Amino acid sequence: MSRLAATFEQLAKSGRKALIPFITTGDPTPDFTLPLMHEMVKAGVDIIELGVPFSDPMADGPVIQRASERALAHKMSLRKTLAIAAEFRKTDQQTPIVLMGYLNPIEAMGYEGFANAAQRADIDGVLTVDLPPEEGEQCAALLKERGIDTIFLLAPNSTNDRIKKMAAVGSGYLYYVSLKGVTGAGHLDAADVENKLKQIKAITKMPVSVGFGVKDAETAKTIAALGDGVVVGSALISKIENNLDSPEQAKSEIIALLSAMRQAIDK
Repeated sequence: MSRLAATFEQLAKSGRKALIPFITTGDPTPDFTLPLMHEMVKAGVDIIELGVPFSDPMADGPVIQRASERALAHKMSLRKTLAIAAEFRKTDQQTPIVLMGYLNPIEAMGYEGFANAAQRADIDGVLTVDLPPEEGEQCAALLKERGIDTIFLLAPNSTNDRIKKMAAVGSGYLYYVSLKGVTGAGHLDAADVENKLKQIKAITKMPVSVGFGVKDAETAKTIAALGDGVVVGSALISKIENNLDSPEQAKSEIIALLSAMRQAIDK
């Protein structure tokens, strides 16, 4: 059983939901990411999504776009992201790591080369925003051979056929984009999320995590009551952007927000 499957199974047994932070690797500096990962685990997160910086992050809003720019200015790359993940794994064998990014860096490395590198870094899942299941079967198969899950994004307008396809090719969990638009945009409509999750769960038993609009503990609690996991990204990265001159303050504010979310979700 994969770390992701084991994590969701254990959470379900205890009646809890996954808290999943997204951070851009190397933002604001390369040496910030690894200590933050460990601190987030102490704050109660269940899975970490590591964003691979990319020059044209089409699904990301301004906050995460700027995070990628800061990381790329420090020469952060897919290989360096994998190196940080491998370093994390030396002292944490439990917390699943999901790489989240775009296809270009993977294609530059080659599917098999990437799959081998991800396995060496002990990555648990890969979410490639611009790789649809129709074109992702080869990569997904290579990752599956190495015990790595392929995670796909579902949108508010995803059809039943689309959900079935993503559930068939993907594994680990499905990531439901709770609103139309980019990360950090708009406000969640809990009723819309609930209706869509009912549709998804009528088709697949795979866990469904919800992101793209989780801003605070109250929102996290609302979403946790509906899905299997809550993903928070822009709200965390804003803490970094607002404290570029004080990384330790940024870290403290991120941990405070995640701790508040953990408490709210578990109530």
